[in-house]
Amino acid sequence: MGIKNTQALLSEQLGQLGGVDIFTTAAQTGKDYYAIFFVEESVISAITITDSTGASNLLTTVTAGMTIFGKITAITLTSGLAIAYKN
Repeated sequence: MGIKNTQALLSEQLGQLGGVDIFTTAAQTGKDYYAIFFVEESVISAITITDSTGASNLLTTVTAGMTIFGKITAITLTSGLAIAYKN
């Protein structure tokens, strides 16, 4: 999706174009996320990021307030709470 103006960019950054998913430990698969914000400390047990290398390094505990950016198509948490922003 191409950004055509600053209003569209702002809307995307605020999750108002594609929407958001709020999730805990339910596996999120077949998704098209561009960012995941961790509301509380979370443990990532699985993650798939398209066009990336080293995603397995993210199988760890992340702190509250952290955001991961990328073409994220799947993520599973062992514990925690996250907000995923859809493309």
